[in-house]
Amino acid sequence: MSLCGGSGPAAAPRLRPRAAQMARRPELLCGAAIVLGCAFLVALKVPCSRAKDVTMPAKLPVNFFSTRSPVIDLFRGQLDYADHLRQDSDIVLYFFYAPWCGQSIAAREEIERVASRLSDQVLFVAVNCWWNQGKCRKQKHFFYFPVIHLYHRSFGPIEYKGPMSAVYIEKFVRRVMTPLLYISSRSKLLDFLSNYEPGVLGYFEFNASPQPPGYLTFFTSALHSLKKDYLGTIRFGVITDKHVAEEISLVHSGSVYLHRHVNTSLIYPNNVMNYTAENICKWALENREMLIRWLRPHGGKSLLLNNELKKGPALLIFIPYDPLAEIHPLLDEITKVALEYHNCNKSQAAELDLQHLGGTDSPAFDSSVPDAHTKLSETFSITKYPCCNTVVLPQWHSISRTHNVCELCINQTLGVKPNKVHVPHCNFLEIEAALDSFYLQEHTFFQVISNTIECSNFLSFYSPFSYYTACCRTVNRNFLSFISSEKTIFQTPKVAFSSHGKKDNTQQSIPHIEDRNCFIPDLHISGTNITGLSCRTNKTLNLYLLDSNLFWVYAERLGASRSTHLKEFAAIVDLKEEVHYVLDQNQSLVGSTLENFIKNFSILYSPLKRHLVDDSSVHLHEQRVITEVTTNTFHDTVFLSEKNVLLLYYAQWCGFCASLNHIFIQLARLLPPDNFTVARIDITRNDLPWEFMTDRLPTILFFPHQRKEQSVKFPEDFSVNLPNLLKFILHHSSLSSTEPCTKECLHKETVLQQGHISHLEREIQKLRSEISALHQAHDQLEAQLSEARREEHRLQQQKHTLEKQHKTLQLHSEQLQATYDQKNQELLQMAEKLQELADASENLLKENTLLRILVASREGKLQSKDEIKESLQLEQMLSEDNDVSVSTATATLEEKRIDNIDAIEMEHSSGNRTE
Repeated sequence: MSLCGGSGPAAAPRLRPRAAQMARRPELLCGAAIVLGCAFLVALKVPCSRAKDVTMPAKLPVNFFSTRSPVIDLFRGQLDYADHLRQDSDIVLYFFYAPWCGQSIAAREEIERVASRLSDQVLFVAVNCWWNQGKCRKQKHFFYFPVIHLYHRSFGPIEYKGPMSAVYIEKFVRRVMTPLLYISSRSKLLDFLSNYEPGVLGYFEFNASPQPPGYLTFFTSALHSLKKDYLGTIRFGVITDKHVAEEISLVHSGSVYLHRHVNTSLIYPNNVMNYTAENICKWALENREMLIRWLRPHGGKSLLLNNELKKGPALLIFIPYDPLAEIHPLLDEITKVALEYHNCNKSQAAELDLQHLGGTDSPAFDSSVPDAHTKLSETFSITKYPCCNTVVLPQWHSISRTHNVCELCINQTLGVKPNKVHVPHCNFLEIEAALDSFYLQEHTFFQVISNTIECSNFLSFYSPFSYYTACCRTVNRNFLSFISSEKTIFQTPKVAFSSHGKKDNTQQSIPHIEDRNCFIPDLHISGTNITGLSCRTNKTLNLYLLDSNLFWVYAERLGASRSTHLKEFAAIVDLKEEVHYVLDQNQSLVGSTLENFIKNFSILYSPLKRHLVDDSSVHLHEQRVITEVTTNTFHDTVFLSEKNVLLLYYAQWCGFCASLNHIFIQLARLLPPDNFTVARIDITRNDLPWEFMTDRLPTILFFPHQRKEQSVKFPEDFSVNLPNLLKFILHHSSLSSTEPCTKECLHKETVLQQGHISHLEREIQKLRSEISALHQAHDQLEAQLSEARREEHRLQQQKHTLEKQHKTLQLHSEQLQATYDQKNQELLQMAEKLQELADASENLLKENTLLRILVASREGKLQSKDEIKESLQLEQMLSEDNDVSVSTATATLEEKRIDNIDAIEMEHSSGNRTE
């Protein structure tokens, strides 16, 4: 058959003309070849293009929480079922997680701890929000995991963004469960008001109805506060007793009161703002007073610390904090210090809080004291106290040794009491205006010698309710350095007032408010020196708290000891001045220690020592050629040493610095160790004073003996090598040419040069001995190399021998493989023959069985025929005389028997055919 389907002889005549045509035209043959090639390529590409990408489907999610956990785990992301469960519970916590997320895995145990404690009150539901087939993944789009949402009935979600710690989560859940604190007595009221966190109180009468007007709005505002401020810095309380509400001047039901320790406390302005939950929350957040702030970095990239430190100097206090503890003694002491520090106006509310924190009972809560309610009401009323500044006038005469010192204060009359005060305690603009007015009339305050204090009032140009007071007296010039001391300068003053005109001109100068004591006994601030210090210095501190159980790593970076067991630490960080100070960890962190720490920082010339980060991994060795300098040893090694010091600034990442190590080692060996010290310092691991910092590496400084303050820098245009360094050191370590050299000087110089020469001779002798030792080592190395070459030659010979043996074994292996293949083929043939014999034997057995059956059937037929013959003979003999009926019956019987015989034969024959 041909390829086209016809017979060969018939198709041949049809192909011959085409072949002849292609032979006459070769281009047709080439074109056909090209077409066939393209068709072949297309045939190859088509199956490849039809193949689909095979992707492995994601594995089905499994339980993230244990089946015995009180947390309901919706690991398939059934968000609709979670919403169904939320309808039957008042408080619900959703924990959205991703099974692969490390933070989710770490927070799982914390959630289980909280659930084991609050499962009878809160429904805990965990939802897998990562599985692509779940509704949570399709409806929610989170940028991080895990995410915690809380619902208080229909209000929510309230997202928790705090630390993933069980105690913090439980504290937040409890705040959501009970957002309002019930204030039932005056003692609880004072506990609420003396807390360092701002508080909002609402007064509602529950006598008329179960839910008085505005209560649900106030309740919702507390939830709004938790939603906007996850730290929960504002506490909400509710008062139902009319007498308790009168203590803070709340008379009408539905009134809302914002308590502030130092500034004026406020009442929600119903006539200005609508009484809604959002407005109440916004009003409280905008007008709250934060004496202390909690910092809780979340561990990722954030500008939290940078934004807070840019506001000014910060006091960072690390304390171990348990949110679930009922009392915090250390936190109460810190709160007391913060109140003292910010109590610029001598606020009676702050004084009451300080008395309560100090453990003393206030008579305002004693029912036996008359007008107790009036006193407490006046305590939290709106007040304004003066802000003062110390002014030192120049000498009235050049030969005089006395100065006029004045206390300039800003006062405000009681006028109209505003509902909301926007002016800060101590405004620099007001101080500037008062100073301008004061300096315009400073000639009226010059006194030669006076033991009295003369005070004058200046009316303010800006407000009819403000005026300036200046009280002055003369002091000795030598006594001005003790102005900041705690002694009272004026013991028995006589105060006299005089009137002067208003100020009519201003000067463009910003006053510098320094630390000072009040010179006026009436205005002297009672208590410790820290009282109101935030308003009496231009280095006001912002106070921050951090939980040392979570953020101790920040304390270690600031200088805290890693081996301490009590994790309490305090540090002042001044980002503008690029310095920070550390409280001595040997001192206990108590109120008095913090007060001294703050006072020492606030004075004009602070005695605090700047803390510099030190490289703790450096250990000093006496036999080291180059001295490694750290922050702690810099001053002793460089300045207190009686030697000339050559200091190299380097860094671990500086490759060129590392290439100079051998030069400095040689230099250290050449220079006499009694007169010179070669040292280096890693500036990336050690902090240095700013006057010794550099922005270029490597930097080489030389500190000559007896002139350490006149350090010299190695020229940058000179190459750093041993001769240049020696010339540089010898040039700057010699005596100055400006001073005449005496005989003693020449003798010392000669002795020094002889010492240098002898030291160099010793070094040359050492170098010669080292050279001879190097020659010996070279000879030994040559001998070892020749031995190694001989060993290499021997190994090469062994290698060749082994290669020959390997080839022989390989040939033998190939022969064995061929023999094995041959034997294997023969065994296969024998197996085929045996299989054929087995088939033939089986056929013979079948034929033998068939023959036996045929023989048995023939024997049966012969026996039946003999019986028939015998029966016929007997019948003939016995029934010769029988009648016709008997013969007929016999004939019928014979026919039946014959039929039976035929049937048996047919059956045997059919059985044989079947076999």
